[in-house]
Amino acid sequence: MAEDHIGDGIVSYLMVFFAIWWAWVNFTWFSSAYDNNDVIYRLLVFAQLFGALVLAAGVTTAFEENSWGIPIVGYVIMRLPLAIQWLRAAVTDEQRRPTAIRYAAGVILVQIAWCGVYFIPDSAIIPVFLALVVCELAVPAWAERAARTTWHAGHIAERYGLLTIIVLGESILAATLAIEDTTITTTFDGDLTAIIAGAFLTVLSMWWLYFSRISEELLTTFERTFVWGYGHYFIFSSAAAVGAGIAISVDYATDHAAIGSFAAGASVAIPAAVFLMGIWSLHFRFLSNNRYELFLAPAFAIAILLTPLTGFAVLLTGVLLATLVALEVAIQQRAIAPRSA
Repeated sequence: MAEDHIGDGIVSYLMVFFAIWWAWVNFTWFSSAYDNNDVIYRLLVFAQLFGALVLAAGVTTAFEENSWGIPIVGYVIMRLPLAIQWLRAAVTDEQRRPTAIRYAAGVILVQIAWCGVYFIPDSAIIPVFLALVVCELAVPAWAERAARTTWHAGHIAERYGLLTIIVLGESILAATLAIEDTTITTTFDGDLTAIIAGAFLTVLSMWWLYFSRISEELLTTFERTFVWGYGHYFIFSSAAAVGAGIAISVDYATDHAAIGSFAAGASVAIPAAVFLMGIWSLHFRFLSNNRYELFLAPAFAIAILLTPLTGFAVLLTGVLLATLVALEVAIQQRAIAPRSA
């Protein structure tokens, strides 16, 4: 994106992130129901981890050469052990055997379809990818119609919270590496200092806002939990994208980017606003303490989207998010005070 290949960068990122997210989501929900932690279970998890490494090894060629062979192989390796896990569940859980068989069959059939991507022209990759994404997302909906699998709200909320911490950590790492590489040849100036301060405020505020609500309380029905689980794609992907945006802003501030001030600022502001609207749609609007609080996150998201116009997008994004945190804390304390009295 810093080299002004913005469209290619965004599309490739969303495609790669879907593979990572979807494999993780399926494993998380399966584990909530059938994690017996025996030897076979652990060996199959190792196979999934190996697939993740293969996928990661192919990310560079996917971005730079539009070559998706290695990432697809890694993705299929991640997914097939899950099909075996579902077949094991079918043997032991007679009540939900039809569901487990549907899951296994659905996963296997879609992976066969993924392998067919090798034989299509590059121009057809995106529409075929989108069609297969729809197929992947449809498998749980189809399988659960046979009989609902069990899940534990606390376990699901904890796993989603852990991945949120991981992607925010990746953002910190991306920003740190960008700044570290820059300071080898560049001295700190006002612009770079503002980006560092804004990045720090942004990531910490995102962490605070996500964990300011007990999301476990929302997971009361299958339908709501289904939407909550799928909706986290936007939270996870935007949280990780903030780190890339910070690195882009550092490149711009040090004259290592081919894009302008607005695009550099937007690379942080847009994912930060998406993250904010994601937690608002999945958390805040259900758990707000009053009607005024309900409109805070959308208002701040709009303000964040305007920050690229100022030339100080990263700093102002961090300040706005930190201000929202302060307001949320004040509102929550005010709501607790009458009950304490």
